[in-house]
Order: sequence, then C-alpha cells, then structure tokens
Amino acid sequence: MAERWKKVRPGIRYRLHPTRRHGMGLDKYWTLFYKLDGKTVSEALGWSSQGFNEKKAVAILSELQENRRRGTGPRTLMEKRQLEDDRRSAEQAEQKKQEIEGITFGQFFKETYLPTATLTKKPKTLSTEKGYFQKWLKPVIGNKPFKSIHPLDFERIKSDMLKVGRAPRSLQYCMAIFRQVWNQARRNGLINRESPTKEVKLLKIDNKRMRFLTHDEADRLLDNLSGRSKQLHDMALLSLHTGLRAGEIFSLTWGNVDIEQRIIYIVDAKGGSRTAHMTDRVKQMFKNMVAGQLDELVFKDRRHGGRIKQISSSFDRAIDALSLNSGVTDPRQKVLFHSLRHTFASWLVQQGTPLYTVQKLMGHSSISMTERYSHLAPDTLKSAIKSFEKNINDNRKIVKLYSK
Repeated sequence: MAERWKKVRPGIRYRLHPTRRHGMGLDKYWTLFYKLDGKTVSEALGWSSQGFNEKKAVAILSELQENRRRGTGPRTLMEKRQLEDDRRSAEQAEQKKQEIEGITFGQFFKETYLPTATLTKKPKTLSTEKGYFQKWLKPVIGNKPFKSIHPLDFERIKSDMLKVGRAPRSLQYCMAIFRQVWNQARRNGLINRESPTKEVKLLKIDNKRMRFLTHDEADRLLDNLSGRSKQLHDMALLSLHTGLRAGEIFSLTWGNVDIEQRIIYIVDAKGGSRTAHMTDRVKQMFKNMVAGQLDELVFKDRRHGGRIKQISSSFDRAIDALSLNSGVTDPRQKVLFHSLRHTFASWLVQQGTPLYTVQKLMGHSSISMTERYSHLAPDTLKSAIKSFEKNINDNRKIVKLYSK
C-alpha cells in the first residue's frame, strides 16, 4: 500500500507511521518540499517522536526561504545540517585543543611519561628521574602547561640547584630529563616548538677521570681483595683485564662466556653489544669456577642469589687499607671500581695500542670518548714531530745538493 502524505501548509507535509504511537495518535514523519533552481526538492525532517512538529517545520522552512531570498546562509536543509556538523566539529576540536594545552608538565610526567619509561628504563634510573622531578622540576614548572614553560623557568631551576652546591653535571642531568619529557609531549602533539632548555647556557663540565693504577698498585689491590672476597677479587680482575663495566659484569651469564675461544660476549651494553677477550689470568679464573647453566649469572648476590646491584663495600675498605685515595680531594682522581676499567684502557694506550682498537675493546660509542687517553700514548706526538722535522731537513739537503 502506497504511503499517504498529508499537506498541512505549502512546503510542509507528513505521513503516519502504520503502528507506532506518539502522544494521542500515530507518530508523524515530517518533510519539507520546495522549488530550487527549477527543480522540486524534498527533504526529510524526522518523526514527531524525535521532537519535530508543524511549528518547528514552519520555522525551518521560513529560515531557508529567507536565506534564499537574501542570498546568505544555507539554502537547503542538507546545507543547514552540514554547517551544523562543521560547527560542532570545530567546537569539539577547539575543546580538545584547550584540554591538550591545559595539560601541565607534572600531569604529563606522571600520567604519560613514567608509564612509558617503565617499559624501557631500569628501576634505578626511574627512581633517580622521579627524584629530580620532585626536587627541582615540580616546584618551578610542575603546574605549568607546556605552552607556558620558557627559558626563564630553567634559569630559576639552574639557580636553585647551584645555590645548594649541586654539581654542573647534576644540572645537566636534570635538563636531560626535562628534554625527554618535552620531546615525548611534542611527539604526542601537546607542543610544537623546540625545548626551551636549548636557550639555557650550562656550565662546562669536566668529569673525566684521569687517575689510573700502576701495575704495582693493581697487584696490591688484587692481593688485598683476594683476602676479603674471592668473588670480589674475580670481578675486579675481570674489569682490570677486559675493561668490563660493573653493570656488564653483574649481567654476565655463562652462555656468554667461551673459555676455549677466550671470548666474552657482552650483549645489550651501554655502547652496544661487543666482545671482550680473555688474558691468561682471566681464562684460568673462569676455568677454576664451577660453570652454571647458559642463562645462569656468573656472579650472584650472595644473599638472594640474584643479580648483584652494586659493588661490595669491601672494595672501598681495600682501597682505604692500601691508602690509594689518601690525600686525594678531587673526586675525579679517586680510585673506584670503575677505575679498573679506566686502567685497562690507559695501559693499552701506554703500550702503543691504536685508539680505534681501544675504542672497540672499551665499547665506546664514539672515538671522542677514547681520545681522552691519547695523552698517554708513548711519545706518539713527539715522534710525529721528529719525523716531520727529519723530512724537512732531508729535503733541505737535497735542495742544497742540486744548487751547487
């Protein structure tokens, strides 16, 4: 059966729903119809149950007719609805923009940065970053939206840290944490400009360790450690003879130790994976140990059998007993466990090993890190100048010979 339309006035009509009721009668479906550019246009409004009625239909039709007469605004119901959708989308976009711009540094640090960092960073690193945020960043910029953070804020942070005697390296670390958070916020679309820390001038840092052990000092230290702890002695020997970092020693598993080939595979290291090579003493040290499963740690925490977190204080006591740090006030000159790795590199350079080779053995990511040892090369620079001078003198003799 064909639908039957009832015209209530020019340009407005409706039809009844066959069964559904609304109010005292059947539900009505309202439409508009009119001439536009010589064609009859019919556009649906909707059901009475959706809020449409004759009064609302008249108002909408009158608005469209007036727009057509004046040549402004939407001429059809479709255009009117499209403009309304565009306006609503623009309002939603503006609201979202304001919400994003209102996110503070502290809010983003806790709700976005930390959960992401937890997946890739070690607990100790996360703890350190939280401490810097709580102590230095939060008081100054914690409640500020990203768009309101400027270089002047970091001048204040720098002043606060230096006033209480924090080292320039600590300030640099604090700025690095901020940049990581800022860059993640930038990737997430919260901000679209460079980090304001780029305009902050930092103090020059020279924290290079220049102190390394003599062969006699190294022998005395290993002898002292052997009387305190065999495991501590073996870890010290390993660092001294291969250049392994403490963290690399703590993470070393038997699957990465090849005694026959005299190779140690260091995976996921600070400067990337590399191989270290055993001296006779290191090879014998491993042979004297009881090897475990491939995934078993070579050196374990004696209390719980898990990964060692830090070097035993027995190492410091051995240093004190030998007076290796006696009278030393500059922290860069004090002997630490890391000094063993530094000694390994220093001895290599002293014996004439090329810096490129030292770089690979040390696992340095760039040659500039290795160049700090270049002054230890045995008269390399002097020899170069002597050769240069000899070449000049030889050429002078040749010139004089031809001039006679």
